[in-house]
Amino acid sequence: MTRKVLLVTGDGGDSYEALYGCQRFSEAHWEPVIAAPARRRLHMVFHDQEPGWDTYVERPGHSVDAHIAITAVSAKEFAAIVILGGRAPEYLRNDASLLSLVREFAAQNKCICAIGHGIQVLVASGIVTGRTVTGHPHVCVEVERAGGVYSEKAAVRDGRLITAQSWKSHPEFYREVLAVLDAPK
Repeated sequence: MTRKVLLVTGDGGDSYEALYGCQRFSEAHWEPVIAAPARRRLHMVFHDQEPGWDTYVERPGHSVDAHIAITAVSAKEFAAIVILGGRAPEYLRNDASLLSLVREFAAQNKCICAIGHGIQVLVASGIVTGRTVTGHPHVCVEVERAGGVYSEKAAVRDGRLITAQSWKSHPEFYREVLAVLDAPK
């Protein structure tokens, strides 16, 4: 079995989610591979709450290198896919090759995960219908319109589909992800 996990992001992706995900998977002896629309250095951001703001604020984050382009990925080479949040999912949800890849992971019954706004990619791929998920609270309407059930829990596991509200949910999220990945098949 492969020990590779695909982390999908792009410009405007959440820097903390990318860095923490890579470190957490490496720590657990999984090989993280970052995929993006193109293999290059990505401009990442930090999203956080600021007193007096009704929405989150965005600041420049640490850059990360995409190891592979989404179009060069085959699901059979990976045990899981993690769609990271931030602003990147706004445009990644329109990438036909990524939506096809997510459906390929689903058809192979592989672990599929999303954090925060990453749920937008799962909604666009059509895999949340009839499933319970979470994500950034501002996307709950999208989930419900797609036939999914939105939960306000920090992290939700529905079979091999695991979602989290934000980077603040990392402890709960990664406990669920690693439990699925490390479970005997």
